[in-house]
Amino acid sequence: MAFKQIYSLLIITLLLSCKSSSLLQSKTQEIRQLDFVNEVIIPADAMYEGIAVGGLSSIDYMDGKWYIISDDRKNPRFYIADIKIENGKLQLPVFTSMVNFKDTLGIAFKSGLADPESLRVTPSNDIIWSSEGNISKGINPFIRTSNMDGAFKSAIAIPSRYLVQNDIASGPHNNGVFEALSRNYDNKGFWVTTELPLKQDGIVPTSSDANSPVRIAYIDHERKTFTKEYPYMLDKVAREGKLEVNGVTEILSYNEHSFLVLERSYASGHDDGGNDVKIYQVSTKNATDVNDLNSLSNSSYTPVTKKLLLDFSSVRSQLTDGIVDNIEGMTLGPNFENGNRSLVVISDNNFNSFGKQLSQIILFEIK
Repeated sequence: MAFKQIYSLLIITLLLSCKSSSLLQSKTQEIRQLDFVNEVIIPADAMYEGIAVGGLSSIDYMDGKWYIISDDRKNPRFYIADIKIENGKLQLPVFTSMVNFKDTLGIAFKSGLADPESLRVTPSNDIIWSSEGNISKGINPFIRTSNMDGAFKSAIAIPSRYLVQNDIASGPHNNGVFEALSRNYDNKGFWVTTELPLKQDGIVPTSSDANSPVRIAYIDHERKTFTKEYPYMLDKVAREGKLEVNGVTEILSYNEHSFLVLERSYASGHDDGGNDVKIYQVSTKNATDVNDLNSLSNSSYTPVTKKLLLDFSSVRSQLTDGIVDNIEGMTLGPNFENGNRSLVVISDNNFNSFGKQLSQIILFEIK
């Protein structure tokens, strides 16, 4: 082989190695604490390409770029943005493109057929994303892979228990399905979690009761289906309200058996917005794999272990107007100059359809 060919081969190998290493969500040392750094607010009147920026339900970071999904049922889409960390502080995002998701026929979704909630970049530089569907109208949730132009590529096979049921005592709750999505730490698969328990698994949490397991499910990348499921017990709703709900809004796999899980509790009638948000450190190591159990009610199992890592009430005074908003997205970001990893969360302002809300992005330093 000529020297020029050998040299070219070495360069290509090196580039592929660099790309691969940047794509891997490699093992993170055990996390001791999350230190608040700063918060930025996307203006309520922000527009991009003539469309309101809002409903920001998930965020991912890969190769220096940020990917943000909008849960606009009328126009399912995601954004690509530049978000700089300068002098250790997060800056406002600069949106560089907006991509509309397309259905299996290659056309834009008709209004109401998809409810985007979470997204991650795949090893092949595609987007895997989840939709809650609309259970009350008989529209099933799904998990699909699209290319960077939003075109459909493939779908994950969803176990029937997560789909619309004829039996009102089983299946998913409306607006409580695939809210959270993560790459596995070794980048060889994905994890997905419902926001609320399946009806046959437990109750929707209230401020007085929470016998409420959701399933953290592993998606085998090659088989494109669920192969493991671990029960995670939700907290009670943190405060009383006429409307009460608590559920998982995002997960991050960062080590073997180890996750960060974002729980968002909401109760109506509170001046600060009524959101109580917590990040838990979670281990599946000794938990029962319940993949073969269609119902967890009256079943014997060991749930994952969870330890409180951050209660957002501890940083409320450092946030705009003391508001912890509807935080639904979470991602590992770039390293700080000292080598520590960053963690970024984002809130869904519901397009301010339920009153004044904030699209806030918050930066933490992992220690």
